[in-house]
Amino acid sequence: MELNVEKGYYLKRAFDLILGSSLLIVLSPLFVLLYAILKASGCDQAFFIQKRAGLNGKSFNLMKFRTMTDCTDAHGRLLDDHLRIHPLGNFIRMTSLDELPQLLNVIKGDMSIVGPRPLLPEYLPLYTPDQLKRHLVKPGITGLAQVNGRNLITWDSKFNYDKIYVENCSLGLDIKILFKTLMVVFSARGVNGSHGLPLGRFTGSTESLAI
Repeated sequence: MELNVEKGYYLKRAFDLILGSSLLIVLSPLFVLLYAILKASGCDQAFFIQKRAGLNGKSFNLMKFRTMTDCTDAHGRLLDDHLRIHPLGNFIRMTSLDELPQLLNVIKGDMSIVGPRPLLPEYLPLYTPDQLKRHLVKPGITGLAQVNGRNLITWDSKFNYDKIYVENCSLGLDIKILFKTLMVVFSARGVNGSHGLPLGRFTGSTESLAI
């Protein structure tokens, strides 16, 4: 699968590096504090690392602060999400602090500050051609879908916002999304359901085509 790199790549990359590095420096005390608290609370690993699909569908290792344990039942199967959330998990998700390590992904070049949220590589064959356009740009820490309902909207609506972003991508739009993101974070609207838990998996649209 070969897709074109977005227009204004170098300007967007410079913006990402400057803002990402600045935020990481300013927030480094909070970053270290959260890491120490998670380790002290019994988490063997303070970071959650998972493969996600990025630009052109290429996989990368996304980083988050861990909000769930790896507890299993008597048969070795992971317990339900609500049973694995550690005491600080809900707070960290509600305040979006779990996303802080993704600033490292931005500096590394896997992600942008603004763009479609990175999803699992296994979703790639489920996208329609329009939905696949989300991979024409780098995924972002925040995006148009995140400031227009976040996890309170359907998958199709999310992908429609991603398409709109790709087709109108600009530095001005990124700045508008960042300001809206601040309002969403402070209000904690639409954060992974009512208890900070992930919503259902994407299983494909009715018009989904294999690629």
